[in-house]
Amino acid sequence: MKNKKLLAILAILSSATVFLSGCVQRTSSGKPYGWVYENMAVPTQHLLMGLSQILGNSLGWAIIAITFIVRLLLMPVMLKQSKNATIQQEKMAHIKPLMEDISKRQKEASSDEERMAINQEMLQLYRDNNISMTGGIGCLPLLIQMPIFAALYAAIQYSPELSSSYFYGINLGQRSFALVVLSFVIYALQGWLSTLGLPEAQKAQMRQMMIISPVMITVMTYVSPAGLGLYFFVGGVFACLQTLIINYMRPRIRQEIAAEMKKNPPKKPTPTPVKATEKTTAESTADNTATSAKKKRNAGKQHRNK
Repeated sequence: MKNKKLLAILAILSSATVFLSGCVQRTSSGKPYGWVYENMAVPTQHLLMGLSQILGNSLGWAIIAITFIVRLLLMPVMLKQSKNATIQQEKMAHIKPLMEDISKRQKEASSDEERMAINQEMLQLYRDNNISMTGGIGCLPLLIQMPIFAALYAAIQYSPELSSSYFYGINLGQRSFALVVLSFVIYALQGWLSTLGLPEAQKAQMRQMMIISPVMITVMTYVSPAGLGLYFFVGGVFACLQTLIINYMRPRIRQEIAAEMKKNPPKKPTPTPVKATEKTTAESTADNTATSAKKKRNAGKQHRNK
């Protein structure tokens, strides 16, 4: 459930970013125009040029400064969501035996009605123990950053000063394979850091996202100018820092959840009864077979009596 939601969020954000970046139009003379360009790209160009003058006429450092400001402002929200996700993981570890029992009975169910009833038990188990189906993960920080992606893309793409600027030998207006590799490495590192201190079972659940997240960022860096790739890379450094902070907090969170679960043990859901009138396919087949056999026996008796 959680992996599906994360995949959906990444797909939506990627599509929206591409859509916004493509909303800039050009006149016959090649001059860009449109709502995205006038309201997002132009102000971003002015901001970058102003910051670059303060930072030694370096547009690369200006992009890093914008990244630092954005991630610093988002840090409290992202830390809170990461903490919530960690709390949900610890709670799920405590109810794992109950979840496995329900999952086993769901696989062994012989009818759709029985499977639906057991599925309701799983939902009740989550509700009764205050566990989110999405694992406490929200998409607000990503949604906030989406316009920034589009603004930086348009600013770099349609500004002669930005598109021809270099940062340590990297043309900020062109694709940079160095930043593509660095972005993959930094987000792969962030994924690995997020598994430190976790039980093997939880690590196995997170392996899929450990692969998907770096690949998605790598693809976005590959199709974007290096200026935006620089934004992704520096954002990855902040993501690693955020993960280290959560890892530092994890032992205390684990103790708090253990104490809470000891005081209020996990609540086992009440089984939802299946209506007695509803029969499984196997039961219906058996009944039909028995009825047919009985009719044949009766018909045979009547034939002998004649």
